[in-house]
Amino acid sequence: MKKFQGALLLLLASIIWGSAFVAQTSAADNINPFTFNASRSILAALFLGVVIAGRKAFTKSDKKKKIPLRRSVIGGALCGAELFIAMTFQQSGIAAYPAEAAASGRAGFITAIYVIMIPCVQRITGKKLRIPVIIAVSGCITGMYLLCMSNGLSGLYTGDLLVFLCAAGFTAYILTIDHFSDTDGIILSFIQFIVCSILSIICMLIFENPDINIILAAWLPIAYAGILSSGVAYTLQIIGQKTAEPTVASIVMSLESVFAALSGWLILGEILSAREIIGCILVFISVIFAQIPDIRRKKE
Repeated sequence: MKKFQGALLLLLASIIWGSAFVAQTSAADNINPFTFNASRSILAALFLGVVIAGRKAFTKSDKKKKIPLRRSVIGGALCGAELFIAMTFQQSGIAAYPAEAAASGRAGFITAIYVIMIPCVQRITGKKLRIPVIIAVSGCITGMYLLCMSNGLSGLYTGDLLVFLCAAGFTAYILTIDHFSDTDGIILSFIQFIVCSILSIICMLIFENPDINIILAAWLPIAYAGILSSGVAYTLQIIGQKTAEPTVASIVMSLESVFAALSGWLILGEILSAREIIGCILVFISVIFAQIPDIRRKKE
């Protein structure tokens, strides 16, 4: 039951990330990557700070269940550094794509390569992968290709390399969250966005010329990315991964691109082709198939 609840939290995070992808892409036209990430991370930290204060005010402390703060801080600092790297490469890659490159689709597909990277890292470190999970990973990446790459990988762009590095960053990030799954998820998320905002601010002041007017003009995508995509969704991911193994979690979270396509269809009136619909269905089937090992093991 707990693993099912964890998968639902990851699914909700994917829905939020998918709908936020449009806001993130539109912001790339007007605001520089470090400035955007600094703004969203500050908002996320403020939001989570309010959540923590409210939780402390309305819940009684239980010393027996109290999790050591030191481990949550260490985990948050490591996750914050990795998240800063991943978010920076992703936003920089989106901004680097030319108009004809279909930035959203290419970035969505290449980012999802972490679905392959995570089981590869786990295999290298000696963890045995179950056959259904391997099949699910293959089906997922195939579906992502059909969904996001309607014109195929015609030529390579600088943005492709940057987003690929983003996928590597998210791979490390997801595995680190799994390692610190025994910590307080909200505290860890709060610390990670403090670290991410500090690193983003430093780079913003060194490499960019932040303009408050531009930041205010992009308040809506910043607010959505900061409060919902960062503050809420990343915290849901941390809590959800407490009961889900990294490979299965990555497959569920890869639904982000499916929900991005569906959001474009519902909100922007974009039309999904038969190829893209097949891709969506294939990813959904892969996510369900990835749960089979847990069901079988429970019966045994």
